[in-house]
Amino acid sequence: MVFPMIRSMMAYSCRDIPCSFGTTCWELRSINQRYLEICIRLPEEFCSFEPIIREHIRLFITRGRMECNLRVDINSEIDKPFIVNKKLAKNLLDVAHWLKKQSKEGDIDLLSILRWPGVVVAKKQNSDEISAELMSGFEAIFKDFISKRETGGHVFNKLIAECLSSIKSEITNVRYCIPTVLKWQRKKILNKLEEARVYLDVNRLEQELVICAQRIDVTEELDRLETHVNEIHNILIKEDTAGRRLDFMMQELNREANTLASKSININVTKSAIELKVLIEKMREYVQFIE
Repeated sequence: MVFPMIRSMMAYSCRDIPCSFGTTCWELRSINQRYLEICIRLPEEFCSFEPIIREHIRLFITRGRMECNLRVDINSEIDKPFIVNKKLAKNLLDVAHWLKKQSKEGDIDLLSILRWPGVVVAKKQNSDEISAELMSGFEAIFKDFISKRETGGHVFNKLIAECLSSIKSEITNVRYCIPTVLKWQRKKILNKLEEARVYLDVNRLEQELVICAQRIDVTEELDRLETHVNEIHNILIKEDTAGRRLDFMMQELNREANTLASKSININVTKSAIELKVLIEKMREYVQFIE
């Protein structure tokens, strides 16, 4: 069975995106962590976008350490419109004429005036256009990033499904052993009483045998194990942020497996209990990476 909803907390995505002012390189990565931690690194001139990006991430991710890095390479060869500071240019030209009259030497160099800082400046690109391009690039790579988390989730889906199937097989094996174990225990007690030449009232004997059978009967533990397995199936199918609940279910499974092992007086039941603990530990490791 494949559970399409859960996502892995482990993912990486990196992409160079051409834009009107050069190239942006977005890099997104995440690792498993109990709670959500977002670390954003942007060039200083683009720091105003951090709250927007942070909020966008929070809408889609609930657990893990998330890193978002942006590198911007400005293309110096792109033709840029410019603005002439006419007032400053006129003031400089007036000063140049005054100096020429005073010294009566030299010519006025117009190119030198144009080179004066602040006379000719590149026109800044519309901030709305820059915002639109940056966010468009981020949303594109973020979509790819989420897709990779889902792909990782599919892998854990299959691994957990295999473990659940194996757990069900072990439960079936133990159920098959229960009648044999109870008969063996009853026969063992009767033989010991006979060897010791202890003769009890029939009713009292049956009561003691029932009590002994209850102590080693693991039917309730198997029922609870089966219930937990079914609940895990439901969690995986219905929830996309299933990590915390799955972690709790692993604890419940482990508790029942421990009880099963402590009650076991049969080698086959003991082997199944050990196998259950191995399978549960495997799933616990997988769950650590699920959002």
